[in-house]
Formats: sequence, C-alpha cells, structure tokens
Amino acid sequence: MKKLLVLLAIGLAISAFVYWDNGRLTVSRYTVADDRLPEAFDGLRIVQLSDVHDAVFGHGQADLVEAVRKERPDYIFITGDFVDSNRYDLEQSMAMIPGLTGITDVFYVTGNHEVATNEVEAITDALSGAGVHVLRNEAKVVGRDEGRLAVAGIDDPLMGVGEDGEDSYTEEALAEAVSAVPGGMYTLLLAHRPEQFSSYAGAGMPLVFSGHAHGGQVRLPFIGGLVAPGQGWFPALTSGIHERHGSRLVISRGLGNSIVPVRVFNPPEIVTVTLRKGK
Repeated sequence: MKKLLVLLAIGLAISAFVYWDNGRLTVSRYTVADDRLPEAFDGLRIVQLSDVHDAVFGHGQADLVEAVRKERPDYIFITGDFVDSNRYDLEQSMAMIPGLTGITDVFYVTGNHEVATNEVEAITDALSGAGVHVLRNEAKVVGRDEGRLAVAGIDDPLMGVGEDGEDSYTEEALAEAVSAVPGGMYTLLLAHRPEQFSSYAGAGMPLVFSGHAHGGQVRLPFIGGLVAPGQGWFPALTSGIHERHGSRLVISRGLGNSIVPVRVFNPPEIVTVTLRKGK
C-alpha cells in the first residue's frame, strides 16, 4: 500500500509539472550579427511566434500579447501553424491579432496546418483584414532610402507540392518571393519548415525564421529534440540558430501542440532576435 501511494504521488507530481510546463511562456533571446545588414537596422528587434495551434495564454491571449509587448519588438513574425487543422477555430486564433498589431507591424506565412484545413483563403483574408502583412510567395520592402530591407515569405510546400516534391516547390516559391526585391537588398525570410534549410541557403537568404518542429516535442537533456515532422527521430533542426553557407536559420520551438497533446521539457517559446551590424 505504501509503495502504491509513493507511485501515485510521483505520478501526480510528474503530471502537475507537465501541466505547468506546457502552460508557461518562456522567452529565448538571440543576437545575430551580420556585416551585410544596413546600418539603419542595427539594433532591430524581431519577436517570432510560431505553431500556435490554437493554444491559449490568458483570456483573449492577454498573457501572450503582454509577453510580446515587454520585448519591445520593431516587427513581429508569425511563422505558420497559426491554426490547428484538428480543432480549427479561426475566431480563437484571431484573438491575439488586435493586441499584436497594436504593438507594431506583424508579418505572417502559412504552415502546413493552414493548408490542411482547406481554409487558407479565409485565414489569410481574416489576417489581412486585421492589418497583418500576409506574405504568400512575396516580399515587402520596409524602411526608406538607403535604410531599407526586404521581408519575404513563402507558403508552406503542402500548398502546391506535386510529383516534383516539396524541395522543388520551395525553390520555385523562393524565386517568386524575391523576384521583385532589388538586387543585393538584405532579406529576412519567413518559411515554416526548417528541414528545407538547404533551399533557403541555396537562394542566398541571409536570415530565415522557421518553426514546425515543435522543438522535437520531447527534449532530452544533452541530446535535444526527440522527433520532428520531416526530420524523423533525433532531428538536427528543432531549436536555436543554425548556420549554413552564409545563411542563418532561427527556429522557434513554438507555442502549442497538435496530434501529440503535451510537450516534455519543452515549454512554449517566444523568440526575440536582435540584429546587429558587424561580424
């Protein structure tokens, strides 16, 4: 009986920890230095939100909005899976948007879950109508005169993947997205899938923001993420900053869950990136 009570207490303690850990917001802060960055954007601060999956943080997402506000971002990037295709509730997902657009400009790209709902137009129309810059294989130039850069975004490859595969779709989407960007202009790319880093680097993107991997869902001490879509077991690209051929990839562990209902040693994450001119 005593052993049973001990096991029950341990089980309750673990359950309580997992519940608490899945509901708390954490902030990961990074500094990225790049001598290609225009001088006018030295110190630019970007907050990245990803993979919300209808997660709720306070009434009307008040806790999430306040956490973002405290980071004092110049721009906010939402890198896909704003909704969840398994429990689609656009009204609930949209609850955070007035608060975020009240802080600064918000940029958004689709994730695979938006595509899976078959409601991409409704989702993107709602976001555009609420003042969000929706980037669908396109770019927006921000700043003015010599102090300008481009913010580009591509649709999730599920949007158009065919017999040529996801990589082919992404390469075509990238070419379309930057086709109107002046040559040599520093470009920030929003793209949902980190496993396609080689395509982003091959296109010469200096800095890319992705999500999708959910941090590996379960994070093991000294090892990292356990499993991620498109990467399988013990994936390499689940969190933090990675570099390849002059390109850097920022990966958010995300905020919510989808098919797997819990995150382990992997609390919801807000990412803040400060850009610096230099090496």
